[in-house]
Amino acid sequence: MLASLASVFSLMLSTLLMMVAFGLQSYVIPVRSVAESWSTLTVSIFATGYTLGFTLSCIVTPKFVLRVGHVRVFTALITLLSIAILMCGLVVDWRAWIAFRAISGFAISGSYLVIESWLNERVTNANRGLLFSLYLITTMVGTIGGQYLVPLGDPTNTSLFILCGVLFSLALLPTALSSSPMPAPPAQATFDIPGLFRRSPVAVVGGVLAGALSGAWLNLGGVFTQRIGLSTAEGATLLASLLTGSALSQIPIGRASDRMDRRIVMVACGIVGVISCLVMSVSIGSSPAMLYLVAACIGSVLFPIYALNVAHANDLARPNEYVEISSGLMITYGIGTIAGPLMVGPVMDRFGPAALFVVLAVYFALYSGYAAWRILRRDQHQGLVAKTDFQATTVMPTPGPDVTSPIAQHADADTLISDDTVPIWERQPE
Repeated sequence: MLASLASVFSLMLSTLLMMVAFGLQSYVIPVRSVAESWSTLTVSIFATGYTLGFTLSCIVTPKFVLRVGHVRVFTALITLLSIAILMCGLVVDWRAWIAFRAISGFAISGSYLVIESWLNERVTNANRGLLFSLYLITTMVGTIGGQYLVPLGDPTNTSLFILCGVLFSLALLPTALSSSPMPAPPAQATFDIPGLFRRSPVAVVGGVLAGALSGAWLNLGGVFTQRIGLSTAEGATLLASLLTGSALSQIPIGRASDRMDRRIVMVACGIVGVISCLVMSVSIGSSPAMLYLVAACIGSVLFPIYALNVAHANDLARPNEYVEISSGLMITYGIGTIAGPLMVGPVMDRFGPAALFVVLAVYFALYSGYAAWRILRRDQHQGLVAKTDFQATTVMPTPGPDVTSPIAQHADADTLISDDTVPIWERQPE
């Protein structure tokens, strides 16, 4: 185990530095937007540019990796991340920021592909879960740490943007200088959204809603903290509280979904989300400690619900369909992250910052309501091929780990041979 940890040390260090820079970027962008007096709709527009770039990269980046290899692609992508944030500091115009944010989304998605591919080369079935968990913890710690760098500088000048660019560049060094052999090229993943919907409607609809929830929060949460008058330090703590709540709830939610109909857990998570968001919407003006607590409750269900969708869809999949299903769900999630900020932005401009959580409550209600309706429409065991293990994930300011990477594919293969995999009934039509 120690040998495995040593072999991925440089990779983890690169990931940590990259996520520190990304956490700083994800908070300084909305803070600077508020300082420029841009409307929430404007922020939503260039946030959509980011999600478009991210989704496109899930399809395009594997082709580049196949042509020139992981290290060269990773070098190019980190360079793009540095350029994008530095240009945001140099050209403060929301129209230009649409392009810069799209470049950033494209580059961070591709960077996940390279990092996870490299990590997968260094793990075995015996330690895959532990090392991948360390990877997720590293991303979370880095993101939170980066957000706490904002109070150390002035977002109204270029200092924090330059610092972010420097951190991105530093993230390149450990991986570029690693003596580990290059990982094998990733397999090409295909997707079939209509077929996926016929198999698991709740996973597809839930994927879109999960994307809308996370996209709205990740792109407008920083705006919310500024509009209600929190300091940058208090805002960073609010964002960190939500991520912490997500990390703490992943395993309990996963275990519960492994022991019962996953759709029941989806309904429960949606109800918790509705209540927590409504409480937050009426808690503006309360003590920061109260806001942190409610944010942790929201986070406990906001990010884990995507993994529920993935697990439910894979329960209905044949062994050779895992990658195809994961890719399709990634696209549905991306669609949600594009639509989420665009729908919330105008509402926040019209009704104030509290409207963010009213809209999130509506999304949670739709998520819970649709899952409940599907319970009435189809028996739990209908079409079930195998009960796949819930894979806990901590979703950062991205739609999550790139499902086209080998680590995702190997995770699906491991699920097939898991001791908990129980063959049930033959597939039945919807």
